[in-house]
Amino acid sequence: MFDTKIVLILREDLPSWQALNVAAFLMSGVTAGTPEIIGEPYLDRDNRRFLPISGQPVIVLEADGETIRKAAARMKEQGIEGSAYIEEMFSTGHDAANRAVFSEFGADDAKFVGLGYRAPKKIADKISKGARMHR
Repeated sequence: MFDTKIVLILREDLPSWQALNVAAFLMSGVTAGTPEIIGEPYLDRDNRRFLPISGQPVIVLEADGETIRKAAARMKEQGIEGSAYIEEMFSTGHDAANRAVFSEFGADDAKFVGLGYRAPKKIADKISKGARMHR
């Protein structure tokens, strides 16, 4: 039905509350970068309006830190932009601080705890190689 996949890869050792928080942040980045995935608003029987959500399913995977680092490298190789969350962002309190701490790290030393992206199916699968369905 879709020629692309939306994929979130979360580090496997995160507590549930952190994994959910990181997933929400990553998905907000994917949505901001690909607004065409958003459908129409929802209306319930009482005509109460709810915000639109992604019209495309999201695959949530988990992996160790090294597998996520390799996935980030493959995103770059494939020219796929995505969202990323690094461990040091847990100690910040707002978006500007997140960007500041993020800018202190490069591909070789960033401690990724999550990645999010949308890519053609074959490329998405290649990027996420080694990750598994989140439990």
